[in-house]
Amino acid sequence: MATYNGQDYITEQVDSILAQLSSEDELIIVDDASKDSTLEVVRRLEDPRIILLCNKENIGYVASFEKAISASKGEYIMLSDQDDVWLAGRVDTLVAALQAKDFAASNFTVFGGPANKYHKVQLKESDSRRWMANLITTWIGIRPYYGCTMAFTARAKKLILPFPGFLKETHDQWIAIVANRNRDMVHVAAPTVARRLHDDNTTPKTRRPVAVILRARIMLLRAFFVALGRKADAR
Repeated sequence: MATYNGQDYITEQVDSILAQLSSEDELIIVDDASKDSTLEVVRRLEDPRIILLCNKENIGYVASFEKAISASKGEYIMLSDQDDVWLAGRVDTLVAALQAKDFAASNFTVFGGPANKYHKVQLKESDSRRWMANLITTWIGIRPYYGCTMAFTARAKKLILPFPGFLKETHDQWIAIVANRNRDMVHVAAPTVARRLHDDNTTPKTRRPVAVILRARIMLLRAFFVALGRKADAR
């Protein structure tokens, strides 16, 4: 989990995660120099499974997630935002999916506000093997790969790290590109997380300006060429 000024919602999210973890699991939280009481809230939880890493300065959510993934020691790694809620059975559902492939992405529900047309786009299990279509639609920006719905194995971790140095947003789409480039992604139709809608969500709620979209597409195209060199050994 990457956190930044998440004091209002992080307790509910952490509680929903810890309820599904065993005593041998870990919850790695990288705080990106929060200016509110996020750190104090997390420390008050006093759970030995929580590993809190604090950035001395703000480095952005992409670099914070990279730091969290790098620090992970488990066989199965799941990404989490600071303000959502994990649905019951998330861990079991995604671990089961990872028996077939090294990457998994699920659907989600929303709460706290009405779903918009972007939230209503769903992953289809039947598209799991459409590697080229998944790559193209990820680059276009219409395949709903969200980091908060993703899981991958320690084996896959070696493929996605390090993140490209130019990657300043959409770490989730980078992961999806590497996964589909290796034909190693499975879609899970069931929702595994409830995404909270509020004014401070980082995911855009409306269509972004054309110039911003073009820069993002160019960045992802560069990421695709980097991904060509991230080839896994046969599973």
